[in-house]
This record gives sequence, C-alpha cells and structure tokens, in this order.
Amino acid sequence: MGTAKSMKNDNLAVASDFLHTPLVRAALPFVNGGLSGMVATTVIQPVDMIKVRIQLAGEGVAGGPKPTPISVTRDILASGKALDLYTGLSAGLLRQAVYTTARIGFFDTFMGSLSARAKANGKQVGFSERATAGLSAGGLAAMLGNPADLALIRMQSDGLKPVAERKNYKSVIDALSSIAKSEGVGALWAGAAPTVVRAMALNFGQLAFFSEAKAQLKQRTQWSANAQTLTASAVAGFFASFFSLPFDFVKTRLQKQSRGPDGKLPYKSMVDCFAKVAKQEGVMRFYRGFGTYYVRIAPHAMVTLIVADYLGWLTK
Repeated sequence: MGTAKSMKNDNLAVASDFLHTPLVRAALPFVNGGLSGMVATTVIQPVDMIKVRIQLAGEGVAGGPKPTPISVTRDILASGKALDLYTGLSAGLLRQAVYTTARIGFFDTFMGSLSARAKANGKQVGFSERATAGLSAGGLAAMLGNPADLALIRMQSDGLKPVAERKNYKSVIDALSSIAKSEGVGALWAGAAPTVVRAMALNFGQLAFFSEAKAQLKQRTQWSANAQTLTASAVAGFFASFFSLPFDFVKTRLQKQSRGPDGKLPYKSMVDCFAKVAKQEGVMRFYRGFGTYYVRIAPHAMVTLIVADYLGWLTK
C-alpha cells in the first residue's frame, strides 16, 4: 500500500517537474487556449451556423427577409438533418486550434511580460496595457486563423446556393484545397482585413474587459472565484459582441462572396462592403442578429475563459 502511494507521489512529482520546464511553461498558455476554444466551439457551433445564415439573408435589399433564429433553425432542419446545424464543425475546430491557441497564448505571454515589468516598477498592470495586449494578440492570431475562418463561412453558406452550384465540401481540408485550386492560395486570406479588425475589437472587448472586470470584482466583492469568473466573462461577452459585430458582419459577406457571370466580386474591400451595405440595406443591418451573436459570443467567451482559467490552475 505504502509502495503504491509512494509511486503515485513520484509520478505526480515527475508530472509537476515536466510542467515547470521552461519550454512547457512557454507552451502551456497556447495549449490551454486551444483546448478551451475547441471545447467552446463544439458547444456553440449550431448558434454560429444560425448567426451566419442571418447575416447572409436579404443581401443587397433594404427590406428583404427578416429571419429570426427560430425561422433559420426551422429552415435548416426542414431541408436536411439536425446534424446540418454542425456543418463546418471541422473548420470551426481547426480555426480554434490555430486562432484561439495563438490568441490566448499571445495574450497570456504579453500579460506575463507586462506583469513582470509592472511588478519590477512597484506598479500594477493598467486597463490600457490589458487593452494593448488584447488588441495585439487578436490581430496576430486572426491573420494565422483566416484560412480556417474562410473555410468555415464557405461550408456554412454552401447550403444557401442552388443545388447545382453547391460545392458539398466533405471537410475543412477539402474546402481549403478546393478554394486554393479554383481561386488561388491568396483567396484563403479573403476578408483578412475585417477578420483582423473584428478579432482586435473582439479581443479588446473580451480579454481586456474580462481581465479588468475580474480585477474589479476581486477588489470590490466577496464573491467566490467561480462567481467572479462567470460574471466577468458575461460582461466581457457583451462588450466583445458590441465592438465586433459590424466587422463580423462584413467579414461574413466578404468571405462568402464569389465572382458573378461578369467576373466581378460584389464587394471590392472592407470599406466598399461597409459603404454598400449602409447605402443599400441601412446602417442598422450591421447589428442585425445581435441577440444571436451575443448568444454565440458570450457563452463561447464564458466556456473558453472558464476552461482556460481551470486549465491554468491545473497546470500551475
């Protein structure tokens, strides 16, 4: 019995030593970030599918159809199977493996450096520094994750095309190779500008406000650590949604577009898309589906941040 206990303690000590090697310490924020993002995506994927369909409805028309989450869900279920709500899951998971791994990994690394510098100067990390870390982490990660993001939008919008024009992508690898072959490798970075701006806005809202809200709640309340994390992530989800939705809308439109019979694309750039949508469909179109987007972003933020927090605690 004593030998078994001793062996268990030895194994725990070896695991702890491994977790504290410099290479593993540097990699852990990235690994934890990717795992937490993939867990969250698996939970939220059907909401993301509905959000994309709402954003693509009534394109180029001021009035147009006014879809609701219920009507979109009903249409998807009526035209296929319940699993159609999980269309693009492989692309969503790849995007998280790249994007969230890099986003949370870079943010934690930047915050670690900022905290060490602030501590050396006898200060605390301020909101502006948290915001800078969030914006930088988001922008860098979005550039890396854009091909998977593009594949996700193409897979989710494919079902809106006439049957004869559908690509029927089998997986994210099939989508990426098909797009690269038919449109060129550069096409995988279509919509990169709004993707980067959206990521920066989302990270500014999510990571900076989460970090700030958590610090304020810790200072001003006697709540449990779990209650503080949950409340801070809900606050972060709202600000992330508010700041990033217009860019998410434009990103969806740009990544879904394909050349017409005249060989031209409907939108030339992010600015052109903003201008055309505002003129043809009205400024409030950018905030269409805010409720669905918040339900997509807030729980995703909550699950990601809570799992990342827990993994961070596990691997201290």
